[in-house]
Amino acid sequence: MQAIINTVTDPRVLFMALIGVTTFLTIVMIALPALSRDQANKRMKIMALERDKMRAARINDLKTEAAGGSLRNESKGTLAQIVDQLNLRKIFESEDLGNLMKMAGFRGQRPLVIFFFFKLATPIIVFLMTFAYMFFAYEGEMIPLIKLAISIGAGYIGLYLPTVFVKNIIQKRQDSIRKAFPDALDLLLICVQSGMSVEAAFGKVSQEIVAQSLELGEELTLTTAELSYLPERRQAFENLGKRTGLPAIKATVTALIQAERYGTPVSQALRVMAKENRDMRMSEAEKKAAALPPKLTVPMIVFFLPVLFIVILGPAAIRVSRSQ
Repeated sequence: MQAIINTVTDPRVLFMALIGVTTFLTIVMIALPALSRDQANKRMKIMALERDKMRAARINDLKTEAAGGSLRNESKGTLAQIVDQLNLRKIFESEDLGNLMKMAGFRGQRPLVIFFFFKLATPIIVFLMTFAYMFFAYEGEMIPLIKLAISIGAGYIGLYLPTVFVKNIIQKRQDSIRKAFPDALDLLLICVQSGMSVEAAFGKVSQEIVAQSLELGEELTLTTAELSYLPERRQAFENLGKRTGLPAIKATVTALIQAERYGTPVSQALRVMAKENRDMRMSEAEKKAAALPPKLTVPMIVFFLPVLFIVILGPAAIRVSRSQ
C-alpha cells in the first residue's frame, strides 16, 4: 500500500500523467469538429414531421368536435402504463409543467410520461443511495435517526431534480434563441420588404437561421406550420411567445398582433423591434465586458502574481543564498 502511495505521489509520475491528459485533450479538441455530425438537417426533418403531426392532430380535433366526442392519443409503453396505474398525471400534471416542457423543446406525450416517471423514481433512487451510504459506507459517528433524516432530506431534494434538469435545458435553449433573434428579425424585415407574405417570410427565415440557432429555427418552423392552418395569426404568434418564454419575443409578437389588428405596416413594427433587440444584445455584451475585470481579480492574484514575484525576486533570492 505504501508503495502504491509513493508511486502515485511521485512528481515524475504526476508530470507524465499531466502530459498524457493534456495530449489527449488536445487531440480531442482537434478531432471534435471533424467527428461531430451536423444535426441541423436531422432536426429540421423532425420539425417537418412534427408539423405534419400537428396538422393531422388539428384535423382530428375538428372531426372529433364535429362528432361531439373527444379523442386523445396516449402512449402505451411500459412507462406510460406505470404512470397510468399510479395516476401520476393527476398528481404532477399542471399547466405550468406543460409550458415548461414546451419551452424546453419537449413536445408530445412521451416526454411528459418520462418526466412523470422520473419525478417518482428520482426521489426513491436518491433516498436509497443516501441511505446505503450513510448506514453502510459512512464511518463517522452519527446516530441512526440523523442518518435517516439525512436520507429523507436527500430524497426530498431528489424530487426537484427532474424540474431542475428541465429548467437547465430551458436556459440553454433561451440563450441560443436570444443571441440569434435580432438577426432573425433583420431577415424577416428583408423578406417582408421584398414582398413576401408573413407566412413565407417565417418559412424562409426558419431555413436560414438554422445555421446560427437550431432552436430558433425549430420554433419558427412550428410557427410557420401554425400560421398555415390556425384560424387566426394571433394564436400562432402567441404560441411562439409561450414556447420561447423570452420577453423580447413576446414584445415582438405583441407588436405583430397590433400591426395586424390596426392595419399598420408590419415592416415598420419589425424595424423597430429589430433595432431594440440589437440594442439589448449590445447592452448585454457591454454588461459582460464590464463584469470581466472583477472576475479576473482572483485568477490574477492566485496564478499571475506568484509567478511574477518568483520571476522578479527569484534571482535576488538565489544570489543571497549563494552569498551566505
